[in-house]
Amino acid sequence: MKKVQLFLFMILFSLQVLAQNNPDACLGTWLTGSKKGHVQIYKQGDKYFGKIVWLKEPNDPTTGKPKMDVKNPDAQKQSRPLIGMINLRDFKYDGDKIWEDGKIYDPENGKEYSCKIKLVNANQLDVRGFIGVALIGRTDSWVRVK
Repeated sequence: MKKVQLFLFMILFSLQVLAQNNPDACLGTWLTGSKKGHVQIYKQGDKYFGKIVWLKEPNDPTTGKPKMDVKNPDAQKQSRPLIGMINLRDFKYDGDKIWEDGKIYDPENGKEYSCKIKLVNANQLDVRGFIGVALIGRTDSWVRVK
């Protein structure tokens, strides 16, 4: 009987360890820290990307038309809609619930930053944008959309 209990314990422990180190745990739709948008994180090959799938205010208040990427320094990109735009790209799973070596684009200021993502728990992502080293930057906590 003790061998069966030990075996079951080992199986449960192994499943728990695997669940904690799941590279795809970040997949899903997340409410940004500003609560202005939802970003859907998806996998393409061995890299992770995110695109804007919902905006609290999807239309420009003056024109009534969908918001565009007007702050982008590249004039050719200023006419692309924000909804559907990829704003996270090229993340690689580094283990221990951390995705690194990616970039995040902030459509509110038209700038791109290096970025690191950490899964705090099943329903919270800490998204850290930075220039140069990760110590100098800003962290935004995102909440999983149910």
